[in-house]
Amino acid sequence: MAIGTAPVFALLVGGFHTALFLYLRGHGGPEILIVFAAAVLGAWAGDATGGRLGIDPIRIGDFRLVSASLVAWAGILFVEVLSILGPSRASDRRL
Repeated sequence: MAIGTAPVFALLVGGFHTALFLYLRGHGGPEILIVFAAAVLGAWAGDATGGRLGIDPIRIGDFRLVSASLVAWAGILFVEVLSILGPSRASDRRL
């Protein structure tokens, strides 16, 4: 059984962008594992989307790096928007 390059590179790209997001944000939180999962799944989906569109200029083997990075950031931003719009922890303590 052989593992393709897409899942392995998706883990690497998702981990890199999660670490970059934590560096830019300045602190972590309890949703970091969800951010990591969204970045990895976004990178994998971005690679597949880049393959369908065929417009990605930077590739590592069969992995489309630019489209994977863009969709990984879209996943990270989606999780962050949901965490901002969701209920806050302070309101949960008052109940």
